[in-house]
Amino acid sequence: MLTHEQAHQYDRDGYLLVPDVFSPAEVKAMIGAVEGGGRVAEKAYDMADTSGKNARLALWSELGDDIWAAASTHPGIVGTARMLMREEISFFHGKVILKEARSGGAWEWHQDYGYWHHDGFLLPNMLSAFVALDPSTRENGCLQVLRGSHRMGRLEHGRAGGQMGTDPQRIAAVEKCFERVHVEMTPGSVLFFHCNTLHTSAANESDHHRRSFIVCYTGTSNPQYQGDSFKTYPVCPTGAPDAVSRFA
Repeated sequence: MLTHEQAHQYDRDGYLLVPDVFSPAEVKAMIGAVEGGGRVAEKAYDMADTSGKNARLALWSELGDDIWAAASTHPGIVGTARMLMREEISFFHGKVILKEARSGGAWEWHQDYGYWHHDGFLLPNMLSAFVALDPSTRENGCLQVLRGSHRMGRLEHGRAGGQMGTDPQRIAAVEKCFERVHVEMTPGSVLFFHCNTLHTSAANESDHHRRSFIVCYTGTSNPQYQGDSFKTYPVCPTGAPDAVSRFA
């Protein structure tokens, strides 16, 4: 259960770091799934930053019946997201980011709702849960956020290399108004952040991988416009007590 102070911190800062949501054994199982092929290998593709370096991304929009579905419905994730959003939530998509040692590219400054908006979602009632699978440090390109930047609302986004990003001149001005925080994380920790929180990460020039799993949710009160009507999503299930068996 979150405390009132933690919920207030999320509202104020646009993010909340929760340590040790996943056990070492669960993290080991997820890394095994990354390295063993399966859904990650099938879905992975390169995303170039503005310097031409690539980070690899595997993305899917269905829960399925595998370790990533178990992680996406983990009570520590789903319950926390529900409390932070103050409503029932729906699974939007999951993804694994592979920022390999000495080669993983940067992620440019952006807001998730900067492009989720173009997916037709009516409101920014959305968040991401970023799960560290390796130690995430300044040296290997940990996530950086601008504290409180979610209160600005949505900024315009355009192409930034092979990614979507915000205007660099606008970011240079915005950085003077909000504190930049390097979010260093231990494996199994989860960073929950609002869909309008500005975030980035540097290239990985270190000898250590920085791999992560991110699961994204939308509030059930937030319909998605498709064609000429709005689609609603089902409530995200919470894994049963034996759901962790899928980590085995």
